[in-house]
Amino acid sequence: MKRVGVDDAVRLVRDGATVACAGFVGAGHAEAVTAAIERHFLANGSPSQLTLVYSAGQGDRGDRGVNHFGHEGLTRRIVGGHWRSAPRLSRLALENRCEAWNLPQGVITHLYRAIAAGTPGVITKIGLHTFVDPRHGGGKLNARTTEDLVELLAIDGEEWLRYRPLRIDVALIRATTSDARGNLTTEHEPFHHEMLALAQAARNSGGIVIAQVKRVVDAHDDPQPVRVPGILVDYVVEVGEDPDRHAMTFGEYLNLDYTRAAPRGDRGAGAQPGVDLAPAPPLRESPALDARRIIQRRALIELAAHRPKVVNLGVGMPAGVGAVAREEGVGGFVLTVESGPIGGTPADGLSFGASEFPEAIVDEPAQFDFYDGGGIDMAFLGLAEFDGHGNVNVSLFGEGEHRQLAGVGGFVNITQSTRRLVFMGTLTAGGLQVEAGDGRLRILREGRSRKLVPRVSHLSFNGEYASRLGADVLYVTERAVFRLVDGRLVLVEIAPGVELQRDVLAHCGAPVAVSPTLATMDERIYRAAPMCCFDVMPIDT
Repeated sequence: MKRVGVDDAVRLVRDGATVACAGFVGAGHAEAVTAAIERHFLANGSPSQLTLVYSAGQGDRGDRGVNHFGHEGLTRRIVGGHWRSAPRLSRLALENRCEAWNLPQGVITHLYRAIAAGTPGVITKIGLHTFVDPRHGGGKLNARTTEDLVELLAIDGEEWLRYRPLRIDVALIRATTSDARGNLTTEHEPFHHEMLALAQAARNSGGIVIAQVKRVVDAHDDPQPVRVPGILVDYVVEVGEDPDRHAMTFGEYLNLDYTRAAPRGDRGAGAQPGVDLAPAPPLRESPALDARRIIQRRALIELAAHRPKVVNLGVGMPAGVGAVAREEGVGGFVLTVESGPIGGTPADGLSFGASEFPEAIVDEPAQFDFYDGGGIDMAFLGLAEFDGHGNVNVSLFGEGEHRQLAGVGGFVNITQSTRRLVFMGTLTAGGLQVEAGDGRLRILREGRSRKLVPRVSHLSFNGEYASRLGADVLYVTERAVFRLVDGRLVLVEIAPGVELQRDVLAHCGAPVAVSPTLATMDERIYRAAPMCCFDVMPIDT
C-alpha cells in the first residue's frame, strides 16, 4: 500500500479507464477523490472518456457523489443501478451524450463478485420481463447505447438472463481507518456495502484500488473489524476529519447510532427484535396528515395484518414506514435495507441506507443473495406510475423537459423475489393537496398528472409475470387501494369522504375493475391522533 495525496490519486486514473465507485446514496462515496477527478478534468481535460460503473445511486441530487462524473468528455459510458441522486449523469444519458445502461443494483454487486472469481458473469432470473430483459431493451437508456450487456439464455427449459462481466481498471472505495499495510476498517461508516467485492474485482482484473480514509494508523489492534484486507489496496488517500469530504452521510457528519445496537438499559421488558430494539417515543399527536403520511399509515396496517418476520423498505415514502411503526408501537418484525443493515429503523433522505440501532450489518452482495433467494417476507416500495395490468414504472418517466431518469436500484431484485408487495404513491401528482380530519379525506386540489396511466412508459415491474409467480401485490394511495388479481388491477378500498366516480375512477387513466365487496379504508388513518389499533406482533426466536 502507498499513501498518496488526492491529486496524485487522480493522476493514477488513465484516459479511457473503467472506474467503479462503491457507496450508497449519501454514504461510503470517496468524495474527495471524485471531486478531484472533476477538477482535474475541467482544468486539464484529463482523465477523459471514462466508463463509470456503480451499483447504488451515490449523490445528493446536486453536485456531490457520482455527479462529479457528469461532464461530456469526462464520462463516455455509464453502467448504473440507481440514477435519481445523480441528475448530472441523468442529463448526459437523457440528452444522448453518453452510452448508458440501467441494470438492477443487486446484479451489479453480484457482477463484482463474478469478475473477481473469473466466471462468465451473473446468471439469474432477476430482470426477466422488465426493461432489463433484452426483449424489452436490455437496460439501454438511449439511442447511442448499442452494446448488449444482457443476454437471454435457456437452461433446462427455463429462461435466464446472463449479465456479462466487465474489466475494472480503478476501484474507488472508502473506509474510516487504514493501517500501514492498507487493511481497512469501517467504524464510522453506517455499512460496508460492496467494497470488498469491488476491491477483489479490480485486483483480479489487473486494476488498482484507491481507498479514501479518515486516518492512517500503524496497526489495527483487532483483525476482526477489517473489511478489506491490505493485499487488495494499492493506494490510500487520507483526508482527516473533513465534513465536506468525509462525512458519514451527505446528510449527517457523524451519527454513531447507525453503527451500534440500542443500549441494553433502553430495552424494555418484552422488547421485540427490529423496530422494538430502541424505545418508542410516548404516544402523542401525529405530524400533519399529508398524503405521504396517510399512505404510510395505510401501509402500516398491511404490515400489522400479515405479521411478516423480514421486511424491506424502499427509498422515499416507504422508508418512513419504520418511523411510523415506532410511533404506533408496532413491532415483532425486522426491517432490512439492501445496503446491508438488518434490524433497527432505516434512515431516510441523504442518510437512506443506514439504520438506527441495527442488529447486524452484512455486505451488500450478501444482502442481495438473501433477497434474491426469497428471504424477504414483505416489501414496501414506491411507484411513479402504474397501469391497469398492474405494471409499475419507477425508473424512467415524464415527457420533454420533465423527463426523469430515476433508475431501478434494488427494485427489480426485490419485486421479483418477494411474495408480498405493497407499492406506495399518490393517485395524482403535481400540486395535489389533501386534508384529513375527523376520519375523512377531502381533496382540496387535484394533481396535474395521473399516476395510473393507460400503459407504463418503462417496465420496471411486470404485473402479469408477478401474478404467474404467485405474488400478492397491493397498490396503496391516499384515497384508494388496488389489488393485483390475475394480471389486472382491481379497486378494493376507497377513503371515507371521497366519491368513487368523481374522486377515484375519474382520475384513473386506465379502466380498473371495482371489487363487488368494495371496502372503506380505516377511518383512523384520517385522524390526527395515533391510530392505537395494533398489538405488538410476537416473533419466533
